[in-house]
Amino acid sequence: MSENIRSTNLRFNLEKDTQKRAWQYLQNMDKQQFKSYSNVIAVALVDYFDRYYRSQDDPYFETREREERFVNQIISSVESAMENTLPVFLAGCMVGMSQVPVGAVSVTQQELDEEVDWDFLGE
Repeated sequence: MSENIRSTNLRFNLEKDTQKRAWQYLQNMDKQQFKSYSNVIAVALVDYFDRYYRSQDDPYFETREREERFVNQIISSVESAMENTLPVFLAGCMVGMSQVPVGAVSVTQQELDEEVDWDFLGE
């Protein structure tokens, strides 16, 4: 055996839910995507302990992570809604624009100046 390879034995107590689930995952994993038990277990351990030590160093890590997932879900929902409704809205706008006489749309600079409250500039 090579100096850079370490061997260990694992046992799973199938009467314990977590260990049973771990065993089932290993038995049902896609062998094309996950090449070996060793690699899957190594990746899982590294991920588990990285998260554990990060949460020890930063007690708000998990809270921020949950917030980020929540924000991403909101963004995804809004994007999906926009993809579904924006084309219909824009089509309606285009139809509406084609029915408005050209002269009715023009706005003079004086009308714009009257509508804008320029006091925010601090004059």
